[in-house]
Parts: sequence; structure tokens; C-alpha cells
Amino acid sequence: MPRIEMSTETSLSPDEVVAALTDFSERRPQIWPGIAPRYYEVFSVGETSAEVREGSTMGPLRIWARERYDWSTPGVVSWTVQESNFCKSGSYVKATITPRDDGGSRIDVEWERTAANPLYGVMFRMLVASKGKPLTDSMNKGLANYERMKA
Repeated sequence: MPRIEMSTETSLSPDEVVAALTDFSERRPQIWPGIAPRYYEVFSVGETSAEVREGSTMGPLRIWARERYDWSTPGVVSWTVQESNFCKSGSYVKATITPRDDGGSRIDVEWERTAANPLYGVMFRMLVASKGKPLTDSMNKGLANYERMKA
């Protein structure tokens, strides 16, 4: 299972980072640039969990995953694949958010996905080779979008 560990920082507080990661409103695709509105569907949202489908278009590829989000542990948001066309069930992402002295946050992300077929296996190996740069860039864009939208 390809695994990437990456970190980023933001001026958002830990509570704001959790709020951004768990915003399952209609504006989620505007916050997170990797989510295409046509693939976004919310099945359920509870106090500390949600089940949603998210996806995107990458050239001719249409990727989607139905994922279960969990934020029952303070400072941790994880999402685990229930069903997907590009990765296997049980694949997951976990974000651990810790406060910085200046009020901002550090986000440590653990990304572990098993490809559903060889094509996605090649893509995952490229992500690993890049040390997750596209994933970090996407996280940074989403956090910046959230910060602008909350203002």
C-alpha cells in the first residue's frame, strides 16, 4: 500500500482546520479544489462522523470515492474509503492537527491508498516519488480558500 507522510502549516487555528476538513455543506467543492461538484454527495453527517462521495476529473479519468470521515479524536480527522473506482476499500488519509505558538496550526498528513488497478498504481507511485507535493498543494489551497471564505 503506497504511503506518504507530509506536513504543512497554516495560520488557521486547530479548530478552524478541523472545521474546514469537516465542512460538508454545499460549499465544500469551493473550499477543496480537488472535489468536482458533480461527484459530491453527502449521505450522512453526525456529531463526529460523515459519509460522503467525493471525486474529480483528471483529464479523461473520472475518479470518485465514498468515504467515511471521523473526527471523534480531538485534533485528528481521518477519512477511509468505503467504495471507490480508483482505490481499494480501507485506504485512508489521516490528518493530525497541532497548535503552533502563534495560534496557527501544523497539519501532519498520513496518506495510504491501495490502487484499484495498475493505472492508478502508476499514479500513486508518481505521488510517492513527488513526496506528496500535489496533495500538499491541494491541502494548502483548500485551507487558504476556507480562510478567505470565513472572513
